[in-house]
Amino acid sequence: MPRTRPSRDLAAPVVVVGSGIAGLSFALKATRHAPVLLLTKKNAAESNTNYAQGGIACVTSAEDSYELHVRDTLEAGAGLCREDVVRQVVQEGPARVAELIELGVRFSEREEGGGGPDLGKEGGHTKRRVLHAGDITGRELERALLSAVRSHPRITIRENMVAIDLITTKKLRRKGPNRVVGLYALDAGRHQVEAVAASAVVLATGGCGKCYLYTTNPPIATGDGVAMAYRAGVPVMNLEFVQFHPTCLFHPAAQTFLISEALRGEGAVVVNAAGEDFTRKTDPRGSLAPRDIVARAMDEEMKESGAACVYLDIRSRGSEFLEQRFPEITGTLRKLGIDPARQPIPVVPAAHYQCGGVQAKLNGRTSLPGLLALGEVACTGLHGANRLASNSLLEALVMAHEAAEKLPTLIEGSTGVEKLPDWKEGKAHDADELVVITHNWREIRQLMWDYVGIARTNKRLQRAKSRLGLLLQEVQGFYWDFRVTPDLLELRNLALCSALIVESALRRHESRGLNANADYPEISKTAKDTVIRAGEI
Repeated sequence: MPRTRPSRDLAAPVVVVGSGIAGLSFALKATRHAPVLLLTKKNAAESNTNYAQGGIACVTSAEDSYELHVRDTLEAGAGLCREDVVRQVVQEGPARVAELIELGVRFSEREEGGGGPDLGKEGGHTKRRVLHAGDITGRELERALLSAVRSHPRITIRENMVAIDLITTKKLRRKGPNRVVGLYALDAGRHQVEAVAASAVVLATGGCGKCYLYTTNPPIATGDGVAMAYRAGVPVMNLEFVQFHPTCLFHPAAQTFLISEALRGEGAVVVNAAGEDFTRKTDPRGSLAPRDIVARAMDEEMKESGAACVYLDIRSRGSEFLEQRFPEITGTLRKLGIDPARQPIPVVPAAHYQCGGVQAKLNGRTSLPGLLALGEVACTGLHGANRLASNSLLEALVMAHEAAEKLPTLIEGSTGVEKLPDWKEGKAHDADELVVITHNWREIRQLMWDYVGIARTNKRLQRAKSRLGLLLQEVQGFYWDFRVTPDLLELRNLALCSALIVESALRRHESRGLNANADYPEISKTAKDTVIRAGEI
């Protein structure tokens, strides 16, 4: 491996880390105030947004209303949503979606009934309100946003940049109030660590689905933003609420392929091997109940029967409908030997969305001046204990808009972009056995799946905490002894995020939303957030 070279100057008034819908939308709007440098750790199109199939929940129909969308969101969130945040996101939705359309995003339209948007319906929604682009909505959003970002004269994109840690005035031992002044990032192509100076750093890094063995998330979802913010002293909130998507394809050749919830909105039913609709035993809405309810019902069915999976049955809609409404999913399944028009689709729940995150306002402001957190990396109070389907892209759009509008006030107190000290690797050397990194990566994901999954107990959580404590020490040793690599940096973040999830779950003595603990089966009368502050783990 080439030797890690010292850093070189790299600076911008605003640095955005992440190239999903939150980061790209913010970057475009922030250019009204300052030039933007956008860092992404793979290519710019690689993000959780790009894999989103369902769509954007937004009130656009005369049959729908803000109040109904608010009510559905609050009900899914199991008493832990902030209603003021929910109302603002829902009410701003139509304006933000209109901006996407103006930018060139092409949503699917109805062929009958005079045209108009073809609105989908998903679990927890009482009305059709999900705008989509077939079953590749995320890809369409990335296409339009990336095209605009790449052509913008005030935005610079640097790919293959793996963020390491935030740089603060406290870390530099400077007098005065603590604030962000930049970050260190590894240029993976050049094996060079760069000090990136900024007046404001925006974390738009997505979630931490790769903490789990089975996930619908791409490999990049290693919780980098949460880990970086926590190490910099910013509180994290409600990380115990990891949403498991009920329908991930169960197939050895496509272990992270999501079967969109929109199929259930169009009549698909979750059944067992005998073809029984078992979900109605726990909720009258059956397969269209919120995700936490459906995922738990599936988990219980699989444990009781010993089955490796259950099934999603949409045979009633036929080939023509499936090919028109879900061309990507139908085509992929048929390539794998599964014809959804003729046979049920084997599915299992898989880690999908991080409902908690860095404690932040709707405008992205965190407790650390100069640091903003947008999208899935942030916890604003919108999702509560369980995210309503397709609300995440909406939140990202609203947060990006609010943060860009208020950017001048959010970076007040900055002395401007300044020279930062070079990265010092000290006596670090190349790792002699990379197998230790690979082994620990696998062990973390396996123990999180086994002990911190859909159904939890105190005993399992304590086992996870004990082992993760040792793994954190090992990984920190690797970090100090070895030259940094993308795999090592992701392992470091993965281990910390896993420990934060476990600690959050141990602190919640109830079963609410996505946190189901057999030792605390009841829901508390008072809904409280779980907040972990610096140094508490």
